[in-house]
Amino acid sequence: MKSSHFLFIAIGFLVISCGGSDGVNSEPSVPSLVYPTNDLLCIENVLEFRWNASSDAEGDGITYRIEVSSDEGFTNIIHTDFLEETSRTFTLENGQTFYWRVLAEDDAQNQSGFSASWRFYTETELVQNGLPTVPELLNPSLGSNLDTSEINLEWEANDPDVGDILVFDLYFGTAEDPPLFETDLSTSSFTVSLDPSTIYYWKVVAKDSNGGVTLGPIWTFESN
Repeated sequence: MKSSHFLFIAIGFLVISCGGSDGVNSEPSVPSLVYPTNDLLCIENVLEFRWNASSDAEGDGITYRIEVSSDEGFTNIIHTDFLEETSRTFTLENGQTFYWRVLAEDDAQNQSGFSASWRFYTETELVQNGLPTVPELLNPSLGSNLDTSEINLEWEANDPDVGDILVFDLYFGTAEDPPLFETDLSTSSFTVSLDPSTIYYWKVVAKDSNGGVTLGPIWTFESN
């Protein structure tokens, strides 16, 4: 009787030991999209799609599935692919609306579910767009010392494309990497107020009407 009791305990211990882990392999995290951004108007029809990598709790290898569709419900898939990289280039038709999304799948075939879907557009006609020139400093001269309470910042930039309209973002402040101060300026000058005995840093970003962007260098001057 006693030996049977011990045998029952031993069998129960084995059952508990074997059932201690449920062996569940979790799915990878959902990828997040990077480019083309939501509602972007693309001036080129050869696009590199990019997304952020997913993570996997078990360290499994991850494969991504990208889908590009002509409709929001993804019933008409234009392009799709399975790959380990986090980017893929497709050639698309001009003058169309597209939607795209990505999901991740690990080695155990667990899927993350799709990312959010982003919409973008391609131009009706491809635009060969030249970038604006690098902004050049006009006033004040680089490293100058100023005896004034305000100064008219002046610069110059041009665009090689006839008909392109330039606007400028002005970055200005006391930090060596100056913060954004004014956006979409239609003129190449702007007056700022100055504190005494202060070093200022500034730069200009030139933007054309076809999406071209050129960053200028950081300039500096000091008020007395």
